[in-house]
Amino acid sequence: MSLNVVILAAGQGTRMRSKLPKVLHHVGGKSMLAHTITTAENLGADRIIIVYGHGGEAVRSAIQNKKVEWVEQKERLGTGHAVQQAIPFFSANVDENILVLYGDVPFATEGTLKALLDQQPCDSMAILTTVLTSPHGYGRIVRSVQGTVEKIVEEKDANNEIRQIAEINTGILCASSQSLVKWLNNIDNNNQQQEYYLTDCVGLAVEEGKSVEAVMCEDPTEVMGVNNRVHLAEMESAFQARQREILMLNGVTLRDPSSVFVEGIIDIGNDIIIEPNVLLRGSVSIGDDVSIGMNCVITDSVISAGTVIHPNSVIEDSKIGKHCEIGPFARVRPKTELASQVKLGNFVEVKKSNIASGSKVNHLSYIGDAEIGKDTNIGAGTICCNYDGANKHKTIIGNNVFIGSDTQLVAPVKIDDGATIGAGSTITRNVPAKKLTLSRSKQTTIDNWQRPVKQN
Repeated sequence: MSLNVVILAAGQGTRMRSKLPKVLHHVGGKSMLAHTITTAENLGADRIIIVYGHGGEAVRSAIQNKKVEWVEQKERLGTGHAVQQAIPFFSANVDENILVLYGDVPFATEGTLKALLDQQPCDSMAILTTVLTSPHGYGRIVRSVQGTVEKIVEEKDANNEIRQIAEINTGILCASSQSLVKWLNNIDNNNQQQEYYLTDCVGLAVEEGKSVEAVMCEDPTEVMGVNNRVHLAEMESAFQARQREILMLNGVTLRDPSSVFVEGIIDIGNDIIIEPNVLLRGSVSIGDDVSIGMNCVITDSVISAGTVIHPNSVIEDSKIGKHCEIGPFARVRPKTELASQVKLGNFVEVKKSNIASGSKVNHLSYIGDAEIGKDTNIGAGTICCNYDGANKHKTIIGNNVFIGSDTQLVAPVKIDDGATIGAGSTITRNVPAKKLTLSRSKQTTIDNWQRPVKQN
């Protein structure tokens, strides 16, 4: 059976007090709308239709490289009116189902939504509900004495008795295409808001004698929506709590769980230790027995087994081999690859470089656009001078090279295997293998020299 997913993303979100459309505000490192699209993709949707409105061009331009279809809701006349805009995308095929999701309700899990789809009658609908201790503002689920769903009543249209009901409508529903189109064409705006409610389709289905299945979402945080910045912070908190729980249940020790933030997809091994104030962002893979110190940020990188990352280090778009040691205060910039047992010490910056196994860059150095061989030692204060003001140039350093402190390697330059470079050298030409190379001015002492003194 084919599945079309309609995502409602037309709301202005005035209470956000932002020029950014509400669905583009970020939770867990990406927009709420992007999260909802990912969920639809993971459900195997044949088509994803996004109903947009306020800030339309910004919304469309923010979603790139996604197989989605767009339809504009030019007037915001309610959720029923919004789904009506997508009717041209529906077919009359009895085997087509429609699932309605929301761009500002991004964290309904695939398991919950699959349960909803499984419960949908072939010619009717299923709705997702949950129970809130404080249901104010939500549409209530009105059931018959037998417990079947009769209708959904919005807060502003409810009497005092109905407002006591704790089971609320999440807005998420699925229905057969044929039936949903029929009901959408028959809803009206005879209500306090003078809007066309999608929820009125429930009453129309019941009037036809069709059963409406209600699937309970046990965790209300899955269907949490956002109307203001307070809600956004609450959603971020709920999302992070879920990510931390996943990490800990899969073999990660978090010294202070509340201070660790996850913004992306994390592939993890066992016996990992993460200290406080760590941010994992994008696609991050962490192997067994890795230790990550305080105040580290790791983005779109692979950290292989046994590596130790000391506090205050930043790693971005890089691959770190097994049993490496990074930091403290190291910065590993994009397109860097470290082989096994490489050491980058304090205040070392590496960019777009490959460093082979066993090599060390221990202190206060910059390595950029370089290839470094095995078992090479780079002394403190060494700089790859890779930029001439217009172009970047390559530095190639062989195996078992020793480079003394405070050396400038002016690229393009090659240092052959086994070479030694004396401290304080500026290297502008290729260096031969297994020889000592240095460049220094002659040290001079001036007799009878007087240090300047301040004038009164």
